[in-house]
Amino acid sequence: GGMQGFGPVAPELDEPPFHADWEAHVFAMNASLIGRGIYNLDEFRDAIELMPPQEYLAASYYERWFHAITRLLVDKGVLTVEGVSGG
Repeated sequence: GGMQGFGPVAPELDEPPFHADWEAHVFAMNASLIGRGIYNLDEFRDAIELMPPQEYLAASYYERWFHAITRLLVDKGVLTVEGVSGG
């Protein structure tokens, strides 16, 4: 996957795996949901790729993951849109 025209990716070798606690929680939540068979890795990747381009480009790595998880849980009927939005 990916897009052309953004130049080479420079790895951040001295960066921690998570910059905030919530990122680690999103990582663990995704692993758990895939492990329980709620959705699979292909569905997860597809959900990220279905983000509108402007949202995708404005989001951080784990914000994209959270978006995909939320979308999949609503699509699978595990959560409701109202439950996600708090309304």
